[in-house]
Amino acid sequence: MKTHSLENPYMVQSQTGLLAGVDFIESPNANERPLGAKPELIVVHGMSLPPTQFGGVAIQQLFTNQLNPNDDPYFKEIQHLKVSAHLLIRRDGQVVQYVPFHKRAWHAGVSSFKGREGCNDFSIGIELEGTDKTCYTASQYHSLAGVIKALWQAYSSLQAHDVVGHCDIAPGRKTDPGPYFLWTALERLLA
Repeated sequence: MKTHSLENPYMVQSQTGLLAGVDFIESPNANERPLGAKPELIVVHGMSLPPTQFGGVAIQQLFTNQLNPNDDPYFKEIQHLKVSAHLLIRRDGQVVQYVPFHKRAWHAGVSSFKGREGCNDFSIGIELEGTDKTCYTASQYHSLAGVIKALWQAYSSLQAHDVVGHCDIAPGRKTDPGPYFLWTALERLLA
């Protein structure tokens, strides 16, 4: 098992693929990675449910197929989706895990990275609670940086330069985490 520094509260448990000390709510929207596939890419996403609203349980309900279409008109449009991410980082920096890292979460959709199609096969998806038109919080950047450092320590297959936005692997289709995501702030925290 990997150890972690006093500076980083996050550690990946190698046998379970879970972050130690964070809530795990298992999503049924996941499956095994293809034989031999391992995490080689971290994809940063941004979402809020209902759109532009923060702090509710709707993202968790979406990831666990429990979204009530009567709770918001927008939910009628997305209730059929079977999606997940490995992690959600809430506005206050709280991290919730939905899929173990050794499994394939269904976060990227039609996507490609460096000529490879199907990024779900070889990536880890991290959702930040936010929108394309809202700044992310300092707590989210700190949690994201800590999680990425723990992932780098746990998976030698991950490279420092292979942290991208959903917009980078699905251009024209996705825009998140959006223009208000400060990549330079994340880079400073990772240095």
